[in-house]
Amino acid sequence: MTVTLADVAARARVSPATVSRVLNGNYPVAASTRERVLRAVDDLDYVLNGPASSLAAATSDLVGILVNDIADPFFGIMAGAAQTQIGGPGDGSGRAGGEKLAVICNTGGSPERELTYLTLLQRQRAAAVVLTGGAIENPAHQAAMAAKLAKLADAGTRIVFCGRPPLPEGDALVAALAFDNRGGGRRLTEHLISLGHRRIGYVAGPPERTTTRHRLEGHREALRAAGLDDLPAGDGTADGPDGSGGPAADDDRLVVHGPYDRRSGYEATLELLRRAPDVTAIVAANDTVALGACAAVRDQGMRIPQDISVAGFDDLPFSVDAVPALTTVRLPLFEAGARAGRLAMGKENPPPGGIATIAAELMIRGSTATPRG
Repeated sequence: MTVTLADVAARARVSPATVSRVLNGNYPVAASTRERVLRAVDDLDYVLNGPASSLAAATSDLVGILVNDIADPFFGIMAGAAQTQIGGPGDGSGRAGGEKLAVICNTGGSPERELTYLTLLQRQRAAAVVLTGGAIENPAHQAAMAAKLAKLADAGTRIVFCGRPPLPEGDALVAALAFDNRGGGRRLTEHLISLGHRRIGYVAGPPERTTTRHRLEGHREALRAAGLDDLPAGDGTADGPDGSGGPAADDDRLVVHGPYDRRSGYEATLELLRRAPDVTAIVAANDTVALGACAAVRDQGMRIPQDISVAGFDDLPFSVDAVPALTTVRLPLFEAGARAGRLAMGKENPPPGGIATIAAELMIRGSTATPRG
């Protein structure tokens, strides 16, 4: 049954006019009243402009693209590529054809913001939603996501994941395009091992992210295969450059967790070198983190790759211009984003089973070399 504005008013114990004022934002309303109305809207899952039954299942010309950080090239490339397919060039007349209006929703990595944006897109009857990047591995959040996406799908919204695996539960997706982060992480570490490196430090991303876990799992698979997995355990102290700690499973002293940014790469690398000054190579969670790692290595008076090798992940545009050029793992970010856009628009058939694993390619450059001495 369609929830009406009157239902929200009754739930919030206010007049329908007050609900309208809160939702339209065109009239001052007391903060406590506004909070009560918005809570009722969430509880009843009220969809703005949804009273007319003829429009209840209709979708708009809006497509939401959710990103963790639009300033990060990883997300910017995928979002831009998706937008080329969603709001592509028209016929030059200035009239809208089959295009949609793509709106970038920057979550800042917050699970709460992710759910909030999905609620807002549901109220606007979005035609499609593209969610980019790794997911948060929290059962409560995953359950909330599955429920929210199911409601969107039931209303006719097409759901596409780009760069993230499908949820453990729920089948609301049109498609999930997942990067082979595990395979890429394994091949990168295998490359370092083949050069003769035996003490390899790892600057990992946030421990709650699927991307972090999969890349680290690939790294450890390569270590185990080479008989290098019996690493000294840490002393139970902090597992992050900011002293915030980490899960017990990641407390060996050759792994330090932190955000996916340059500062984290710098600080985590200093911590790694303090813990294990004999490391001959450092693998970074992504290329941005790798830049911070390189800066930390140089500030300690060491040369890359003569004294220590550094490798990244993603093959972002600046990787080849670093000095020396960065050995990394290439993910086809633009191609994946464009494909996600086509799937969101119904221009391309979903992959078999709705899930596609996108291969990662090792890019060997000058930042890695055989260790000396």
